[in-house]
Amino acid sequence: MSDLSLRLGKTIKLKRTNLGLSQEALAAIAGINRTYLGEIERGEVEVSVATLDKIASGLHVELSEFFKLYEETE
Repeated sequence: MSDLSLRLGKTIKLKRTNLGLSQEALAAIAGINRTYLGEIERGEVEVSVATLDKIASGLHVELSEFFKLYEETE
């Protein structure tokens, strides 16, 4: 697990929970498997930019805004 993957996962989970979305709901919105989303949130996999864009859309943020959130996540 890279630091990048861990921070991305933490950012996704934080935004998802702040929106009150379950993993199942976000995965359905983003068109990805819930298990895969869990792996992403735990930093277990390297996520593609295309998948990250789908997740960001599901979180109602532009990809550029998502990266700003990432930068703020410790």
